[in-house]
Amino acid sequence: QVQLVESGGGLVQPGGSLRLSCTPSGNILPPYAMGWYRQAPGKSREMVAIIIRSGITNYADSVKGRFTISLVNANNTVYLQMNSLKPEDAALYCCNSVTASDDSSWGQGTQVTVSS
Repeated sequence: QVQLVESGGGLVQPGGSLRLSCTPSGNILPPYAMGWYRQAPGKSREMVAIIIRSGITNYADSVKGRFTISLVNANNTVYLQMNSLKPEDAALYCCNSVTASDDSSWGQGTQVTVSS
């Protein structure tokens, strides 16, 4: 079983930046894809960004041009660089990993707060 550990969240002012990271441990199989999802209070979870091992990426429209997802294949660590943060970006950000056999793992999440 894969454990995913996120870090990098915190409090930032509007317009600021944060970099999230997600590192897997345990019985690690190379993921087919990894991604970041977020859930704000009272809202459903939404996809933020996904990256396939080949490097193909997909972003939510709300973060395009501001967020960048990247994957280091050597250690299966995925990053989310978040720039120009807005109050509506505040949420619990969770990492997801999916193997080629469709086994999915989730991290506990890291909180992002955007406030002045």
